[in-house]
Amino acid sequence: MASPEMLTSALAPDASGSYRAMREALRQAQVFPECVDYVNAHGTSTPLGDSLELQAVHRLFGTASKTPSMSSSKSSLGHLLGAAGGVEAIISILATQEGILPPTLNLENCSESTDIHLLPFKAKEKRVRYALSNSFGFGGTNTSLLFKAFG
Repeated sequence: MASPEMLTSALAPDASGSYRAMREALRQAQVFPECVDYVNAHGTSTPLGDSLELQAVHRLFGTASKTPSMSSSKSSLGHLLGAAGGVEAIISILATQEGILPPTLNLENCSESTDIHLLPFKAKEKRVRYALSNSFGFGGTNTSLLFKAFG
């Protein structure tokens, strides 16, 4: 039987998997990172998971990291388990259509320094050409979808 430490390690988030999922979404769409205006973070408000996702986003965007705005809709909706990715995808699509980015509620202090424009407490109006929606699950189930504004 697996020890609790082994299970915790197997279920822990992984920055390299998150990075590869985002990179592959952009590669398949033939879109450069600097074209992405919004990232809907998986952001479950766990110190480890949020830190690793932020590291992966920094790795992906590199010097273009000032380009995207990023927020987590889970802060408003809670974790919807199996429905989380679908709802976050809809929110990302709406961001491309309406130009309104949802805030991250309860983000008082970011524990890490970042150039990425985080959206604490307040929605932001912004033209969004491309939105990246992240869903990162237990044991390395990582998916990123890229949405392009229509019209």
